[in-house]
Amino acid sequence: MTVPPATEPRTLAPPERRVAEVTANEPVGAYSLVGVLDAAGPPDPAPGQFYMLSTAERWGGEDGRPYLPRAFSFARARPAAGGGAELDFLLEEIGPGTRRLGELRAGEGLGLVGPLGQGFRPASGRRLLVGGGIGVAPLLCLSDALGPDARILLGFRSAVHAEAAGLFEGKPALATDDGSAGRAGLVTDLLRDELADDRSATVFACGPPAMLEAVRALCTDLGVPAQLALESGMACGFGACMGCVVATHEGYVRVCLDGPVIEADRLSPQGV
Repeated sequence: MTVPPATEPRTLAPPERRVAEVTANEPVGAYSLVGVLDAAGPPDPAPGQFYMLSTAERWGGEDGRPYLPRAFSFARARPAAGGGAELDFLLEEIGPGTRRLGELRAGEGLGLVGPLGQGFRPASGRRLLVGGGIGVAPLLCLSDALGPDARILLGFRSAVHAEAAGLFEGKPALATDDGSAGRAGLVTDLLRDELADDRSATVFACGPPAMLEAVRALCTDLGVPAQLALESGMACGFGACMGCVVATHEGYVRVCLDGPVIEADRLSPQGV
């Protein structure tokens, strides 16, 4: 998989919801890695793009939840032999939607729309990939595209969560909140060390809002270009609901259309 040229940093999505077949659901520490065959979708989503996911059946319990599909960046994509793509999604159970998605088993259907949004843009020179928690997912496919020259820095809550680092090639640098794997501390501590003596890098980051704000502030202060894959609650994924706006220096933008990957120097401090 290659990163598309800067003139069109995304793969355009088919407009309709379709159903992909679940091929696997494997535990990865505190997470689940769900594989699907998206036979009717494009074979080449761009790293950083996302899909709106729901289950084909039993989406909504007795109280009606979950109401809306959930936005997920894909973790890996491979062209399928018969057309379309084989996709992997990294899931963490945090509510009724992710719980239902995590219950999927091989042979069941996953409803999806995508790929949507703007992915990561190409950059030359040294590349630093900075991920936190479930936000490591889009960096996994980006690292596949960039190859072994990219430096990978990952942060997790604990060693159980840090098992997701094993999905990456090579040996990513690790930090955990409790010190049970890698360095005790935050992934931004690792980033600060990397940039202390050499600022000639481009940073690609995804993680929780507090982490991304810390990355934005650090890279802005040091004059280091950074691309941030933002998290935001979405109802539609294609710009109709206006529910995912973030603040930039030029005004508010929709994460689903102008992002989810947005340059750090465009964002106002409250934008992340």
